[in-house]
Amino acid sequence: MKNKKVYLGMTADIMHPGLIRIINEGTKYGDVVVGLLTDAAIASHKRLPYLTYEQRKEVVESIKGVSEVVAQEEWSYVNNLRKLRPDYIIHGDDWVSGPLQKIREDVFSVMREIGGEVIEIPYTQGINSTSLDKDIKAIGTTPDVRLKSLRRLINAKPVVRILEAHDGLCGLIIENLELYDDSGRKEFDGMWSSSLTDSTSKGKPDIEAVDLTTRLQDLNNILECTTKPIIFDGDTGGKTEHFAFTVRTLERHGISAVIIEDKIGLKKNSLFGTDVLQCQDTIEGFTEKIKVGKSSQVTDDFMIIARIESLIAGKPVSDALERGYAYVEAGADGIMIHSKDKSGDDIREFCTEFRKRYTHIPIVVVPTTYDHIYEKQLVEWGANIVIYANHLLRAAYPAMRKVASKILKYERALEVREDCLPIKEILELIPGTK
Repeated sequence: MKNKKVYLGMTADIMHPGLIRIINEGTKYGDVVVGLLTDAAIASHKRLPYLTYEQRKEVVESIKGVSEVVAQEEWSYVNNLRKLRPDYIIHGDDWVSGPLQKIREDVFSVMREIGGEVIEIPYTQGINSTSLDKDIKAIGTTPDVRLKSLRRLINAKPVVRILEAHDGLCGLIIENLELYDDSGRKEFDGMWSSSLTDSTSKGKPDIEAVDLTTRLQDLNNILECTTKPIIFDGDTGGKTEHFAFTVRTLERHGISAVIIEDKIGLKKNSLFGTDVLQCQDTIEGFTEKIKVGKSSQVTDDFMIIARIESLIAGKPVSDALERGYAYVEAGADGIMIHSKDKSGDDIREFCTEFRKRYTHIPIVVVPTTYDHIYEKQLVEWGANIVIYANHLLRAAYPAMRKVASKILKYERALEVREDCLPIKEILELIPGTK
């Protein structure tokens, strides 16, 4: 007689006794089929797993009592339950209330539909993936794990959300901030190490005046207190011969990607547009720089993203497309298209046309001037990565100036108390303070 089938959905990123207990309980009813959630299924609701799907699958397949492992490609169980038609589904009773309550209601509905039964077992107290995740975050990550995470995020999420960080405190905000609404969990997926905010925070102009060694010293403060991927603003990349060393240095530190722009000469910030002279490199010159960078990297995970300045320089979209195609053929892992036009129309045109030729090459956009465009629209155009490139520094300056002005005005600090975070909360922000 054929054994009955028991379905168990799990992420299996952090295995603990509670999960083993559920598996063991499931074997009492039949053959346990584990629906292992893919990165894409998890990423919109929880953090990206530390282990890849293939690694997690290998772990689960080796657990005694597991008969089969299948991919669960959605957060909802419904499609897999209808496809596999198990006799039972087993789950801890922690989903009776809270964020998984709707999932539970859908499961009961579909199991009634297919004539199956839901088994709920008491949740194992004192052990859960969330608290274990916090412990792992406190330990930190390795350069190799951090380096690989950006490519995984691009493959798992419709949009990868990146925010500028110019110091460790910014990094902690990006690392820990989470919001929940009807669409699920929202977070920033990684950090942008901006040459503009790095130089501005030091009181220097954004003209590549801060060298790589100095920037890495500051970047190390962020690396030490965060685990999320970092994209590095490489400006022009410098001389082609020097760019090879930049790539190796960034890769060794665990930086996921470098973005370099196709300009030459003394750097002028792109948002000045045609108000200042913007000199673009030739296609041949810039493609050679990309090739040198790609040949110098050690891993396949590090990304070199080519930033196109055609629209900034007042050239047509057709020029940007010609360059984008050439840069991809030279080995660029992604394209960043930049514009200071407030409408966003040129960005939409570029993305739409570029996607007709390259469906999987990541497109990076930086909606600083066209900030009225929603992320959903950018994704519809074809963008994969959205970088909010300077907003934390721009927010910090007026707040600090306001507090300083009040202290001068009132000749005491009482009036700024409500503008400042309490000292106790500041101390609690920093891991290891207590």
